[in-house]
Amino acid sequence: MIPDRTDVVVIGAGQAGLSAAYHLQRRGLDYAVLDGEEGPGGAWRHRWKSLSMATVNGISDLPGIPKPEVDPAEPSSRFLTRYFGTYEAQLGLSVRRPVNVRAVRREDDDPAGRLRIETSDGEWSARAVINATGTWTRPFWPIYPGRDLFRGRQLHVADYVSAEEFRGKHVIVVGGGISAVGLLAEISLVTSTSWFTRREPVWRDGPFDARAGHDAVALVEERVRQGLPPQSVVSVTGLIWTPALRDARDRGALDRQPMFTSIEPDGVCRADGSLLKADVILWATGFRAELEHLAPLHLRGPGGGIAMDGTQVAAEPRIHLVGYGPSSSTIGANRAGRAAVAAIMRLPGMPAGVEPVTWG
Repeated sequence: MIPDRTDVVVIGAGQAGLSAAYHLQRRGLDYAVLDGEEGPGGAWRHRWKSLSMATVNGISDLPGIPKPEVDPAEPSSRFLTRYFGTYEAQLGLSVRRPVNVRAVRREDDDPAGRLRIETSDGEWSARAVINATGTWTRPFWPIYPGRDLFRGRQLHVADYVSAEEFRGKHVIVVGGGISAVGLLAEISLVTSTSWFTRREPVWRDGPFDARAGHDAVALVEERVRQGLPPQSVVSVTGLIWTPALRDARDRGALDRQPMFTSIEPDGVCRADGSLLKADVILWATGFRAELEHLAPLHLRGPGGGIAMDGTQVAAEPRIHLVGYGPSSSTIGANRAGRAAVAAIMRLPGMPAGVEPVTWG
């Protein structure tokens, strides 16, 4: 099979992927965006309906075209799917879907050579790859004693639909991040809940200003530079109080308990040895980066992560990871898309002297 040839393949069409495509197009490079979804929106297509634009944790405009006026009550899944789709259409971005990328390999031993991208819809040959696959497709389920014995329902945040399905049941929420506390606040309005975390949550009372954001991103960036798995930004920023969370606190829904020691058929065994009966365990335990298709490149180091130099994989400068580690926020994803394209322009063999195109 003869592969399609292009300068750059972008894998994923969420915020980071679309940002990268925008800058590739402005630079006049030949590119293709391969997206595994059935339509626009990236991971936002799958967010629960109760996550409205009033409650999402900040959304940045895509480069070049600002967001339309936002209805705070509209589900974020609906608004952002529409925004991303309009963005792709207005700019004529080259997005192909649904295409599942199965593997990325080196075509030869030449460090300035090309990469082969194997997909569900044929093969591509590219000078560089911008990986923007995010994390939504890889929910993290901790291995816990007795998990397979539980007679109730277990689900991950990725499978959450609404609080109404739990009415009349006792729900255990596991996790110390933004999703965990947000869903606790929501579910506790309709039924009884318990909250468990491995560590005592850290709450931020002061404003989360630009300086605090810069410091938080710098800490995550240092980890990936050292080749360690990235931490979530909230792990270094702490949890930020909102009116809904203050209300949940006042109702006792945020009374955190230390992690249980095992899961029993009818509930969990708490740290003090007592049994807490439950009907549902909701694992709000985060996600891992979707990078399995890059495994043939052997990018991971001894620390379990991928050593990075900005958006560039330190050991393989033809591979850029955007929406990864410090660029996992929407603002960070925009910046990472621009930085990745600028670095790719400096690779050997890339077209020289292409100036950014100005949109009319």
